[in-house]
Amino acid sequence: MKGIIFAGSLSTLFSFVFTPILIRILAKKGFGQMIRDDGPKSHHIKRGTPTMGGIVLIAASAIAYFLSHLITGVGISVSALIVLGLMSGLGLVGFLDDWLKIAKKQSLGLRAKEKLLGQAVAAIGFGYAGLHFKDSYGLTPISTHLSTVRETSIALGSILVVLWIIFLVLGTSNGVNLTDGLDGLASGAAILTFLAFIMIGVWEFKQSCALSVVPQCYEVRDPLDMAVLAASLAGACAGFLWWNASPAKIFMGDVGSLALGGAISGMAIVLRIEMLLALLGGLFVIITLSVIIQTGYFKLSGGKRVFKMAPLQHHFELLGWGEVTIVIRFWIIAGLSVAAGLGLFYGQWVVSQ
Repeated sequence: MKGIIFAGSLSTLFSFVFTPILIRILAKKGFGQMIRDDGPKSHHIKRGTPTMGGIVLIAASAIAYFLSHLITGVGISVSALIVLGLMSGLGLVGFLDDWLKIAKKQSLGLRAKEKLLGQAVAAIGFGYAGLHFKDSYGLTPISTHLSTVRETSIALGSILVVLWIIFLVLGTSNGVNLTDGLDGLASGAAILTFLAFIMIGVWEFKQSCALSVVPQCYEVRDPLDMAVLAASLAGACAGFLWWNASPAKIFMGDVGSLALGGAISGMAIVLRIEMLLALLGGLFVIITLSVIIQTGYFKLSGGKRVFKMAPLQHHFELLGWGEVTIVIRFWIIAGLSVAAGLGLFYGQWVVSQ
C-alpha cells in the first residue's frame, strides 16, 4: 500500500515541477497549439499556447512508478510494464501528430488512416505481450475470456481477444483525444477514472484467489501493482492540471490524450473490467457518441446537424456557456459516471456472496 502513496505523491510533485519547465522550453522554440478555423471563435486567443504537455504526463507517471518500487523494494510487474508500453506507444503516435501540426503550422497532423494504424499497431503489441508471461498461478496479464465487471466464462480465443483489444484501445484513446478540447477537461476527468482503478485494484488484491480461495475471488495477475500505476497516473494528471486549468498555460496535445486513453483502456483490460470501462470513462463515451451522432446524422440527412458543433463541449460553448462552467459540469458528469461504475463493480460482488 505504501507504493500507492509514494507513486501518487512523487508523480504529482514531478508533474507540478517539470510542467512549467517544459512550458518555457516549448515557448522558446515556438511549439504552440494550432487552432481550427472552424472551431469556436473564443479559442483563437489560445493560438500559440505551448502544446505536447503529455510528455510530462508520461515521464512523471513512469518515473514515479519505478521510483516507488525502488523505495519499497517490491518487484515490478509485467502487467504494469505492458500498460506503460501501450501508453508510450500511443504517446509516440500522438507526438508525431503534434509535431507535424507544428511543422506544417496548421491544425492537421497525421492523416486519419495513419493515426489509426499507429494506434492499432500499439494495441496489437499490447495484446500479444499480455497473452504471454504466465505467473506461478498460470495467469497472464490479459485473459482470453470476456470480462464485464469481472471475468466471465465466455472464451474468445487469442485472435478475437486481440481484435477486441484493438477496438477498446482505439475507442478509448480517441475518446480522450476528442474530450481534450477545453482547458483541464480531459486531465480532470482522467484523474477520476484513475482513482477508480486504484480502488478496484486494491479490492481485487484483497479478494484475490492467490491470497485465499473465497466465493467470487478475483483471478487477476497483478491487481495491486495496477493500483500503484493508477496512482502514479492520477498524480501526474493532478500536477499537470494545475497548469492546464483555465486559462491553460499548456495543452497536453495528442501525445498526452492518446497516452492517457491507452493507459485507461489497458488498465481496464488487465483488471478484467472491460465492459465497466463504458461507465468509468463515461464522459469520454458521451463525447465520442456526440461525434458519431453528429457525423451520422449529417450524412443521412443531407447536411443537417443535431448539435451546433461536435464534440459535445463545443455545442455548449456555442450556446453561450462559459468554458469553466462547461468543464466543471462535465467533471460532475464524469464523477457520477465513475461512481455508478464503482457501485456496479461492488454491487456485483455483494450479490454474488
